[in-house]
Amino acid sequence: MLSIDPDGLARRQLETDRDRTARFDHLLSHKIARMTASPLAFLRGSAPLFYDLLDRYPGLAKGPSGDGWLVGDAHLENFGAYRADALSLSKRVDKPGDDAVVFDLNDFDEAVAGPWRIDVLRLVTSLVLGGREVGADGPTTLGLCDALIEAYVGAAFHRKRAAAPPVVSSLVDKVSTRSRKQLLDARTSVVRGERHFTRGKRYREVTAKTRSKAERAFSKYVRGLPDADRPPNDALEVIDVAFRVAGTGSLGCMRLAVLVRGKGGADGAWIFDMKEESDPAAACLLRSPSLEPAERVCTAVRACVARPPRMMGQTRLYGSSMFVRRLTPQEDKLDLRALHTGDLEPLASYLGALLGAAHRRGAKRLPKLPWSRKECERLLAKAIALAGTHEAAYLAYCQLVRP
Repeated sequence: MLSIDPDGLARRQLETDRDRTARFDHLLSHKIARMTASPLAFLRGSAPLFYDLLDRYPGLAKGPSGDGWLVGDAHLENFGAYRADALSLSKRVDKPGDDAVVFDLNDFDEAVAGPWRIDVLRLVTSLVLGGREVGADGPTTLGLCDALIEAYVGAAFHRKRAAAPPVVSSLVDKVSTRSRKQLLDARTSVVRGERHFTRGKRYREVTAKTRSKAERAFSKYVRGLPDADRPPNDALEVIDVAFRVAGTGSLGCMRLAVLVRGKGGADGAWIFDMKEESDPAAACLLRSPSLEPAERVCTAVRACVARPPRMMGQTRLYGSSMFVRRLTPQEDKLDLRALHTGDLEPLASYLGALLGAAHRRGAKRLPKLPWSRKECERLLAKAIALAGTHEAAYLAYCQLVRP
């Protein structure tokens, strides 16, 4: 199906990584370490390569109907737990089992409008690549792909709801008990009674100029929030700003962490993430929406997710569009390496159903007929071809960067 040059793809990806991290040279080695962790990690960090392949081989992008908002970077690790309820200024400690914690799609940086099959193709490709990471052999992995696609079709076309499997329920229960103090202790230190980000691998110093501009950009974000989401001004007084190192595909973008007064005291601070957004990776294949990049992300989240996180917004910094959100202690994702054999099929079905439900919510038009078995089989065949291509490019990339 594909005639590829793995070395050429790897060299192109490495050049992309160098260009992407040129402004922040300390990130290149971190990016390479993340990319070489596994074939799945390589897929996560190379969304433009995935879409370039679809553009160069149009047959891969063809398939069954269905159109609307796409996640754009659908893969196994873009699902997770987060808190979705309204911001509270009360002093109460969240109770275990708080139903405000949900598990759903949680990354829409690459969101774009287009055919549903593109998202499904990328998610299934990630499952093929991730099969070994979850301890599945080839036949088992293909069975998991069948279960994912079947659940996707059920949710997207028949509104079938899938119950959360035990492994997801356990994660939600676990994170529901986390406190704000735990989040702060993991990321900040108390200096003379006040919190500051702990500088190191995760947080790095910014210049005085960047801090000043970031504070002004944060104030603009606050002014754009709906009245119901906007806390009092004193709660949003900025205490500290740091460069945040996080993600894989997004490494190289301007990403800042903002620490604000919150509820007051050493343990009452809140952390916000300000992340630079640009054109989606699929822009080479699909027409990007005529929205500011951060507005595109906010719009897609609200269109596709049943319970989106609160306090999402946008601003501008150094001329770039920035997506802003508040971090909460309840954010986490599944550890794929810790899954047991019995977890795999229920989880694959659940992820497929979540994507199907998201597509249905964000649909521009619903197809008259659900995807046929033959169409689903063809989609899986394309995912297998793409997985093989990424596996080969991953190994060639490792060869290029190893000492």
